[in-house]
Amino acid sequence: MIDVPPELAAAQEKYNKEAGRAFVAALPGLAAAFLDRWDLRVTGAPMHGVSALVLPVDRADGSPAVLKLQIRDHESEGEPTALRLWNGDGAVRLLDHDEPTGTMLLERLDSARMLAHQPDVHEGVLVVARLLARLHATPAPPGMRHLRDIAPAMLDRTPAALARIPDPAARRLVADCAAAVREVAGEPGDRLLHWDLHDENVLAADRAPWLAIDPKPLAGDPGFDLWPALANNFAPDDVLWRFDAMTEVLALDRDRARAWTYGRVLQNCLWETEEGRPLDDHDLEIARRLRAHGA
Repeated sequence: MIDVPPELAAAQEKYNKEAGRAFVAALPGLAAAFLDRWDLRVTGAPMHGVSALVLPVDRADGSPAVLKLQIRDHESEGEPTALRLWNGDGAVRLLDHDEPTGTMLLERLDSARMLAHQPDVHEGVLVVARLLARLHATPAPPGMRHLRDIAPAMLDRTPAALARIPDPAARRLVADCAAAVREVAGEPGDRLLHWDLHDENVLAADRAPWLAIDPKPLAGDPGFDLWPALANNFAPDDVLWRFDAMTEVLALDRDRARAWTYGRVLQNCLWETEEGRPLDDHDLEIARRLRAHGA
């Protein structure tokens, strides 16, 4: 039997409510079914994030892999498609996949060697940027969730969100973010984006120094992929260095990249206001620094 880590169960309860509870209850049986179906043997302790259980396994031929079981939602459903298209170039390889459940068999990377463990944060940001450059070389496939739909939906939700923000300065900042998104929404881009690439989603491997894991893919402008590396290990005085470094490595138009980064701040602010939470100070500070930088 597979024991579901209580932290994973708590996260599913918090974020997915009844669907999360059902997913957690089904996990032991689901894991057993795929261990049998793909002839796998568990070789280590379960690992997990917020939405997935990951089991280190050996395949029938003795080769190492990981079995990833996750709740299927609009963010995770495109992961197998993206990994198949990237085919190991900058990202973990997909070995097998079950479409109805979203269960995946992936190559095993070195979970003990995470980019977040490296002491040089600046080098970590550059590693993320170089990986994004490789991932963005792939055009998004038809049917992938797309910024052309996400951006207008965010703008439609903005007036109600602004009405819930009591602080005038914060309200004006979020309104400015929405105005910037409105300027670029007509050209949403066509690259295959990771959406969540930061130093905790980068692992070392024998075949490459660093590889990306855990994408929440969508189609769009590469500027929409910068925010995680700006916000993770947040340091206010480092925001502009990170932004400049990443736009240089990725050869991005700085104004467009700034606008789409405002889009990520807006996306977060919408979620927070709609769930009755205070706005994240780090998000607001990123927007302030970029606004001053672009003046």
